[in-house]
Amino acid sequence: MNNSAMDSSDTAQHKIGSGFGATSTAEDVLQGIDLTGKLAVVTGGYSGLGLETTRALVRAGARVVVPARRPAAARENLAGLDGVETDELDLGDQESVRAFADRFLASGRTVDFLIGSAGIMACPETRVGPGWEAQFATNHLGHFALVNRLWPAIEPGGARIVSVSSRAHHFAGMRWDDVQWREGYDKWAAYGQAKTANVLFAVHLDKLARDRGVRAFALHPGGIITPLQRHLPKQEMVERGWIDEDGNLLNPEGFKSPEQGAATQVWAATSPQLARMGGVYLEDCDIAEPALADDATAGVKDWAKDPEQAARLWELSAELTGVNAFPAQG
Repeated sequence: MNNSAMDSSDTAQHKIGSGFGATSTAEDVLQGIDLTGKLAVVTGGYSGLGLETTRALVRAGARVVVPARRPAAARENLAGLDGVETDELDLGDQESVRAFADRFLASGRTVDFLIGSAGIMACPETRVGPGWEAQFATNHLGHFALVNRLWPAIEPGGARIVSVSSRAHHFAGMRWDDVQWREGYDKWAAYGQAKTANVLFAVHLDKLARDRGVRAFALHPGGIITPLQRHLPKQEMVERGWIDEDGNLLNPEGFKSPEQGAATQVWAATSPQLARMGGVYLEDCDIAEPALADDATAGVKDWAKDPEQAARLWELSAELTGVNAFPAQG
């Protein structure tokens, strides 16, 4: 079978026995991999697991572009790391996405890996742009527009697009009758929809891009205490059993370190084990199994892998953002 035939086939949503697991770190999965000459764009690459992703890629020889909503904070957090540059990008602002993409395209460089690690979680009801719900707009629509606008720079024949989702996609599928949560806003269900959208985005992008040799993956990085929790009141984290009243983790074994949390997205972007694969959801540095109907602890829900919903979301996203790199196919 030739490579193009293999690239056009669907990848099974089942474990491949990668040899890595929940405790593997980004450094572990990059052992023996030389990324010299490669360029990665990592949104959110200056905080939490995004910062650890940037560090790991740089150590392996890659150059990393970190577009940031807070460029000054990004420069401070990334100080001393060679091979990293920062730029301004607010994923909740479509004009900011366009401006960043235009600046990058003008540089004439190509992208080998794009990791969408930035996001917001369980925020109070917030509206951005033309009244869009902030979690859907930032976590999904911002990354959708970013990838489509950068498409001329995405390296054919090997580039990978990594969409950082979450097990929170179990909370909710697409709310097609009200994706912007005009009524009955629920911060966790809205977050769940945004994370489902992250998976559906990878499913359809992989279908559209694979003939060019570009593959897409979505993933759950694991439970990690990072600045992503900034919108959660301390008491809510106490009630959820994450921390005690003094802020100490109650079940440290149940959370990953940032180095472990970065591992799956780094593995998705770089592992030769995933060559000629794509369009699947990953967790713990392996392809995940389909989620059982009554299991909220692992796997990917059917609604997040449905190709018809993935195509529908792509069409809606292109309509909302006004950008589509695949107008004849999308």
